[in-house]
Amino acid sequence: MKKIVYILSFLFASVTLAQNDETFNKGNALYNEGKFQEAITAYESILSNNVHSAELYYNLANSYYKLNRIAPSIFYYEKALQISPNDSDVINNLAFAQNMTIDAIDNVPEVGVSKFIKGIVNIFHFDTWSIISVSCIMLFVVLFLAYYFAYSTVKKRLSFISSFALLLIAMATLFFAFQKQALDKKDNPAIVFSQESDVKAEPNLRSESAFQVHEGTKVQVLESYNGTWTKVQIANGKTGWIATEDIKLLKDI
Repeated sequence: MKKIVYILSFLFASVTLAQNDETFNKGNALYNEGKFQEAITAYESILSNNVHSAELYYNLANSYYKLNRIAPSIFYYEKALQISPNDSDVINNLAFAQNMTIDAIDNVPEVGVSKFIKGIVNIFHFDTWSIISVSCIMLFVVLFLAYYFAYSTVKKRLSFISSFALLLIAMATLFFAFQKQALDKKDNPAIVFSQESDVKAEPNLRSESAFQVHEGTKVQVLESYNGTWTKVQIANGKTGWIATEDIKLLKDI
């Protein structure tokens, strides 16, 4: 019975994959014909099947860009970068889309030790740092055993120095792994979808306006209140409360 279930599941997955490929090619054809809204419908039907890829997000973003819909084009370029962060085509097109936004917000430069550590931490993902750390610990154990059982003074000295160095590297990479995990957890970007939105000093309509943001602006989500208000931070460091319905989280699938 289980074999039948597995076979049926495999067949269903194969059919779904084929349908998604067919729909994707249809979307590409519609895009090439200049039927951008129809292409969007095709691409989004693939997303509704819980299928995600950098290429799909990129094509979807291009379609929205052709329709001058700034917020969704930036949103999907950013989604593509989450999967393929070094894709030059996505980076270039995102820059073009960002040039269409109204808000010109200067980034607050990060300096000092914090910038240096963050630069190292962001070299690898959390999983990679963890693998390096575990590998160093395993090599440390091997070299420490070699030191313990070695008879030669030279071998003992080399084994001890090497094992001690690996232990230090293991501790450092473990620190970087936890720092990377903390940074990823803290990083919660969103794109403003409202054409114009008042960012309030407090999470209520009667509060005074702290500043305004417009569609396509990228913000960092800090916290939420009552499901209707979200505290955000823009690139220059200013913070305030925006209506939750005015933004769309990039980490949401």
